Amino acid sequence: MARRRRLTRRDLSPVSLDLAPALLGAVIVHTTPHGRVGVRLTEVEAYMGGEDPGSHAFRGRTPRTAVMFGPPGRLYVYFTYGMHWCANVVCGPDGEATAVLLRAGEVVEGLDLARSRRPSARKDVDLARGPARLATALGIAKAEDGADLCAADGALRLHAGEPYDPALLRTGPRVGVAGAGGDAVAFPWRFWLDGEPTVSVFRPGVTRRRGIASPSTGGV
Repeated sequence: MARRRRLTRRDLSPVSLDLAPALLGAVIVHTTPHGRVGVRLTEVEAYMGGEDPGSHAFRGRTPRTAVMFGPPGRLYVYFTYGMHWCANVVCGPDGEATAVLLRAGEVVEGLDLARSRRPSARKDVDLARGPARLATALGIAKAEDGADLCAADGALRLHAGEPYDPALLRTGPRVGVAGAGGDAVAFPWRFWLDGEPTVSVFRPGVTRRRGIASPSTGGV
């Protein structure tokens, strides 16, 4: 992988709705004793904390969501469906709990290691196609919750990507999140690059009590 500029805490200080499209094309790298895997992001989702019914932080700080409340530049990792981990970049001012879900990407480094972690993937484009698959390919699990992406000696790093043609940017409803009143369309906070084969398949959310989607691979 070509050398790229590492993103700083200042780079990650905008709220998620502003940061999410800027993260498309960025590369997240995780170095472990087994080796290093890098994924170029092709699809992300924005979550806006207390003003967002789809966010885990909508009802305030809990032990589970404490990482989301800052500082920016840390990784929020959560468990879903009793079997999968998903990873999110915490961003915005301290206390606002905004985060960007890393939904899908292309493995650009450590392909063999990613394949060994995802033996069920039939094609390389499926290795990180979806948030749980992305976390698995990178070797991200509970131990990475709260990891500082900006630490000089950190095992997880986030690097700036090549600029993309703005005409390729697409937005739409988040996957698996019904939103307030079941209106997912009111929250078109999923961002992806058109034509990328690694972008996940859209699945509408299911409304739960009080119009809030239950935590899933589509809720942060």
